[in-house]
Amino acid sequence: MVNIAEVKPEPSPDLLTPDNSVVLFVDHQPQMFFGVGSGDRGTIINATVGLAKAAKIFNVPVVLTTVAADVFSGPILPELAEVFPDHKVIDRTTMNPWEDSQVVEAIKATGRTKIILAGLWTEVCVVLPALSALGQGYEVYVVTDASGGVSPQAHEHAIQRMIKAGAVPVTWLQILLELQRDWARTETYEAVTGLIKARGGAYGQGLVYANRFIGANAAG
Repeated sequence: MVNIAEVKPEPSPDLLTPDNSVVLFVDHQPQMFFGVGSGDRGTIINATVGLAKAAKIFNVPVVLTTVAADVFSGPILPELAEVFPDHKVIDRTTMNPWEDSQVVEAIKATGRTKIILAGLWTEVCVVLPALSALGQGYEVYVVTDASGGVSPQAHEHAIQRMIKAGAVPVTWLQILLELQRDWARTETYEAVTGLIKARGGAYGQGLVYANRFIGANAAG
């Protein structure tokens, strides 16, 4: 029984914060995008870049990784590289990033236990590290709209498999707003609302409209 008198306005430890999370981007590369058939590839790119910029706004550590970049899959998504121009990209031979020691060590070095994960393809290079990280005690949040599989079924079945193992499905905009969480946080307000206007679809256009007719501080 909850004692209402003892309830305080404190955030849940389950929430993602800039201090407890790390973002892992997996294989957002041309050859991998060619095979995506689970959704619109432009939408996935928009969500991926939105997620990257959200991480940058809140200084969340980021790990970038590719597979066989020089011999098969091509370079990391240019728009993603532009967000982190000086960031090392870890290239692998393994389909499972968690079987590459550089990736695991990069995650461990952050000291974070909540992994925000996005990549291509969902049914291979996302589900494999998700299950591996969960098995080692990490919490995994899969950004479903910044990930894609070869078919709708492949993507959805992989998401369901990860959920059953304990992963949490999220979207890039959800991550952004969870990190902001209070519109009174003025140090990130302008950057967050600017990102929403640029990549937040109808919500972003709503902010543009509200700013024009209501005022500059119109937000959520």
